[in-house]
Amino acid sequence: MKAGPSQEDIRRHNLGTLLRFVHLRGPASRATLAESLGLNRSTIMALTSDLTAAGLVREELPRGPGRRAGRPSLVVRPESTRVYVLAFEVGVDRLVVARVGLGGVVLDRREGTRARDSDPSDLLGMLVAGARSLVRKAERDAVCVGAALGFPGTVRRSDDTIMFGPNLDVGDLRLGDALSRRLGLGIPVSVCNDANLGALAEHERGAGVNCDNLIYLHGDVGVGGGIIAHGRLLGGDEGFGGEIGHMIVNPGGRQCACGSKGCLEAEVGERTLLAHAGREEPTNKAGRDAVRDVVDAADRGDIVAREALHRVGTWLGLGVANLVNVFNPGLIIFGGTLRDIYLGAAAQIRSVLATGALDAPREKVRLRTAALGDDTTLVGAAEFAFAEVLSDPVQVLARLRSAEIPSPSAR
Repeated sequence: MKAGPSQEDIRRHNLGTLLRFVHLRGPASRATLAESLGLNRSTIMALTSDLTAAGLVREELPRGPGRRAGRPSLVVRPESTRVYVLAFEVGVDRLVVARVGLGGVVLDRREGTRARDSDPSDLLGMLVAGARSLVRKAERDAVCVGAALGFPGTVRRSDDTIMFGPNLDVGDLRLGDALSRRLGLGIPVSVCNDANLGALAEHERGAGVNCDNLIYLHGDVGVGGGIIAHGRLLGGDEGFGGEIGHMIVNPGGRQCACGSKGCLEAEVGERTLLAHAGREEPTNKAGRDAVRDVVDAADRGDIVAREALHRVGTWLGLGVANLVNVFNPGLIIFGGTLRDIYLGAAAQIRSVLATGALDAPREKVRLRTAALGDDTTLVGAAEFAFAEVLSDPVQVLARLRSAEIPSPSAR
């Protein structure tokens, strides 16, 4: 017979559960924690004492006019400035690096543009420079507990190798390994598909909170997707699950960067919308700004822009109908450029969904835009980077603090 969990296993689980609660939901009183987690007050007191001693949380008297008479219940707050992660977002034409504190607080960030044909070594150099400047500004006793990078391509889960980046070629560069070596913080840099991170972010902190079955659709130059099933990210055998952009919706249709024809990405991506709108010629705007210009033009009555959105909306609606039939999600969230496309073509998308999806799975599905806006991938990278310390808080932090890593001020 398999032995049950030990007392240490239970304690580790409870520590992680409590820390995760204040990380995602914000400061909470001991009384609230006891009620929400189903633990008695003495257990909550012991757990918060351990987390306080480790420097992960602090306890304070409640603030503000809502204090009750009598002995107040101490409020547990995450140590946002002392415990942080580095979150990286690599887009086709933009880069973002952020220092995110425990509790999801963006403490500082660096953002820049990059040419779509720039060299991979330039990409690495920009990411390293941005991260180093953020680490130098951290408090002297602060510790970085994780790092993750969102990339618009296919990433193998076992070793974070970028297998395919149709719209952003990094060659043979092992981006996560290279970043980890150059930063010298003693932690690996995980590399993840950007849409998977978007799904994680919207599930934890955005439009999908309290929805355990959702699909996040992300548009950039390409189209990607992330699937949350029963509260967990659906990655597939090697982590390649969610390549929704390469679902064929129009056999024999437009050529896709992957080599196939009629992929969802080829029919609804940025380049296709701009081509339909007669805006293929280079302008001073690209990417999300160019897509928003088409949507704005359609709102002002531009017939060509309206027709472009109608055509793209038709194929997007068909893709959504297929996803509803296969996965029966409770929620579909549109992010990146698809957020703007959905806002401009919602009626057409819903019309195709009404005729293309089965009645039963379509009945309760909701369509929403990403609540986290343009930072969805970045927030997801931060949440992914926090995962280890949230699963075993005290042990992970003790290991990191004992490592011989120079302080931020020394670098």
